[in-house]
Amino acid sequence: MRIWATASEMAAKTPPERNRYVDFLRAVSIMVVVIGHWTIATAWYVDGNLTPGHLLKSHPQTQWLTWFFQVMPIFFIVGGYSNAVSLESAKRKGIGYSGWLAARLHRLVSPLLILLVAWAATAFAMKLMDTRPAVVQFTSQAALIPTWFLAIYTMLVLLAPAVYKFWRRFGLASFFFFAAMAAITDAAFFAADMRWMGWTNYFWVWLAVQQLGFAWRDGRIGGVGTRLAISAVGLITLYLLIRSGPYPLAMVGSPDKLLSNTLPPKITLLALGLFQFGLLMAFEVPMRRALQSLRLWTATVLINSMIMTIYLWHITVMVIIGSVLYLSGGFGFGLEPGTSEWWMTRPIWIGVLLVFLLPVALLLSPLERRSRPADARSPAAVSQIVGAFMICLGISLLAMWGFGGGPRPWLDVAAFGLVVAGSVISGVLSRQTFR
Repeated sequence: MRIWATASEMAAKTPPERNRYVDFLRAVSIMVVVIGHWTIATAWYVDGNLTPGHLLKSHPQTQWLTWFFQVMPIFFIVGGYSNAVSLESAKRKGIGYSGWLAARLHRLVSPLLILLVAWAATAFAMKLMDTRPAVVQFTSQAALIPTWFLAIYTMLVLLAPAVYKFWRRFGLASFFFFAAMAAITDAAFFAADMRWMGWTNYFWVWLAVQQLGFAWRDGRIGGVGTRLAISAVGLITLYLLIRSGPYPLAMVGSPDKLLSNTLPPKITLLALGLFQFGLLMAFEVPMRRALQSLRLWTATVLINSMIMTIYLWHITVMVIIGSVLYLSGGFGFGLEPGTSEWWMTRPIWIGVLLVFLLPVALLLSPLERRSRPADARSPAAVSQIVGAFMICLGISLLAMWGFGGGPRPWLDVAAFGLVVAGSVISGVLSRQTFR
């Protein structure tokens, strides 16, 4: 009750000019991601052995659900809107690029460091206890998968001031530029078999989606009819790309070993983003009215106050609970995934995980709410950029292979070292951090 009361006090102080729908979409999206991950991760006994799996692979008929559970485009749209607001605020206050970037990196990286340190220590302890290397690698890699989002999002934050200027000068043409680059990249990927080029779509696709957030902030998306038309164009384009093109149905993960819409990103995610963007924007006016309700807005504020912690730790909580169940006799792992009995128990499974995630979020979320000291010196922009590159590379490697995985036995230590060193160089880890 005290937590709710505190959130209610914060909600009551919200400036009237704040677009509450932005915060609402961020909160709802993170919960969709959490529930989606908890649902598609499967484990059950096959011939007496506990076998981890992936619902989208074992039951391909469920892949259509990813059209609703893939909400990363919404994150980048909301991120674009938020970056525009913070850049405008920094300009009014006379804060330069280095000062603006220091504050953004502090908020993004600080909660991440706790997760990485915790899993580095856990992996080390498991090795000391002679845990099978495959178990160490699987559990740590599963828990660190969510960090991939922070890697690309951080890179877009580095580019945000320049990209926002691009938007202010060229408007919607900037969106079509990035969209065209994404389409050209896909054409090279499929037609010319230039697979390496596909990785650049981590930038082109998500930069294009971010431009939609800029458009929203500047009120450049028209009325309800225009917004529904945008959604229809996105949905039709997505349908045609999958039905007539080389793209798979699933919008999440890589259930197809040979092809994925996300690894690397394809223009299908851009079409999905347009579909979601137009549809959600069509409900903006009534939703902003609904968010005047103190109860609904308080719930939104509460979730957003711990949103990074929820996102970063939700799979770790699932790994811990799953491990406890396994060690206690495998309770709950006797149901075959995809059966009616299995689906009926999903609400119970999700409810249990939420119960255990809540105290973790309450314990660790103060770190993400802790602002950078006002008198802290901002490192040079070059140092911050170099440090951010090192952080992103390190967390990308750990998200890909975990601790103990990868082509070289020392790669996990090197990746972890990159994150720590990058945090020091960028100024995220400094004396002021611990004040």
